[in-house]
Amino acid sequence: MNSPTAPTSATEAATPTQVDAAAASTLIDSLPAGFRWGVATSAYQIEGAVDVDGRTPSIWDTFCRVPGAIDGGDNGDVACEHYTRMPADVALIKDLGMDTYRFSVSWSRFQPHGSGSVNPAGVAFYDRLVDELLAQGIDPWVTLYHWDLPQELEDAGGWPARDTAYRFADYSMLVFEALSDRVDTWTTLNEPWCSAMLGYAYGVHAPGRTEYPASLAAVHHLLLGHGLATERMRKAAPRKVDIGITLNAATAYPASDARHDLDAARRADGMGARLYLDPLVHGRYPADVLADLASAGVEIPVQEGDLATISAPIDVLGINYYFSQKFTGYAEDGRTTDDEGQPITRTLPLNRPRTAMDWEIVPEGFTDLLVRISKDYPGLPMVVTENGAAFDDVPDENGYVADEGRTAYFASHLAAVAEAINQGADIRGYLAWSLLDNFEWAYGYDKRFGIVRVDYKTQTRTPKQSALYLRDLAQRLRAR
Repeated sequence: MNSPTAPTSATEAATPTQVDAAAASTLIDSLPAGFRWGVATSAYQIEGAVDVDGRTPSIWDTFCRVPGAIDGGDNGDVACEHYTRMPADVALIKDLGMDTYRFSVSWSRFQPHGSGSVNPAGVAFYDRLVDELLAQGIDPWVTLYHWDLPQELEDAGGWPARDTAYRFADYSMLVFEALSDRVDTWTTLNEPWCSAMLGYAYGVHAPGRTEYPASLAAVHHLLLGHGLATERMRKAAPRKVDIGITLNAATAYPASDARHDLDAARRADGMGARLYLDPLVHGRYPADVLADLASAGVEIPVQEGDLATISAPIDVLGINYYFSQKFTGYAEDGRTTDDEGQPITRTLPLNRPRTAMDWEIVPEGFTDLLVRISKDYPGLPMVVTENGAAFDDVPDENGYVADEGRTAYFASHLAAVAEAINQGADIRGYLAWSLLDNFEWAYGYDKRFGIVRVDYKTQTRTPKQSALYLRDLAQRLRAR
């Protein structure tokens, strides 16, 4: 998923400058030696087996039962059957030449009910997964939370409740104690913007609440949970490990140099990027964002010591990127405020090709984002932890998909990463989203992001053209 972030300044172009397509191959060839290549997934989207071996319901199990919440009435009950097919999926990652696999742990599987002791069967599954990856020469990258809060914690208030941050830190330590002898890289949260805003403000993701003040409390408690877990894992680490967080981000371009357009892009950037990056790196929330929220009658429930905890040093920043946007501060009728007196923030098309998600393809926005972060938050190594695209795949009689659109998407965005590195950004790797076609949240199984096609009736896996492109590229660049 993607949030609108990182606007240009008033002196920069109002729309992105396209990277020369002819230079893409040369740019990709300039990626540095030792660059990390991998794929990413998340537990609820692929594991299935939601009611076996001690796993208890998460908010997504519950949300999927809400009529109309998920396209097609789909759910993650079966998904890709990764829980039972894991060894074969790891072998597939190996066959594709990837050196890194980023996966998430199901909180409800590892620690049922969101509190108390671990579930031995859940621990055993992730033990086997890590061991299988290491046996295949693949580096395991653990994400502790990818949106699947145990339902019992939501019943107790969810992320808007401060106690959830402490429950998350406790759970994180249980996973860390079980796997830190073999796992070197840890992500606390995946895309807290999505957890807070889509789940608690807009109601389109689990748990489906539409309570704007609660969503800002969720933002703070997600970040607090990250900080608490980071401090505790750092103190308990048996050796040097890398700990970080993954944010979804993009570039928000102003429609023009007009004051209201620049301010709309600033607001989008503030709520999408700086609301997270500033407390994580600088130990403060952005003053302009706090003022914007106050004008809407919303406060972030900060307590003494919280920001020092949230800004506990991290080793790596994960960046998930899918698209960028253009913003205007004018309504279609020219107004600059809405019926409640709040300023207008409206998106305009960049007039680019779109994916099956109706997201515009803007690789230059990726370069602008990465360079901007490297300048505004220096000294913070980045890894692209998700990047990819959904298209309407058409398999042949053998299940093979010649997904030229997705392959071109990867090429253009890898070139954008290389260009950002050339401009001074510290980017250490690229993990494609996603290994498998899977349960795409509120879109059900209709949208396919995988580089490997999954026939949901037979669970047959078939690498697509994009998978072979990434395999050959990684192998070629390693052989330099």
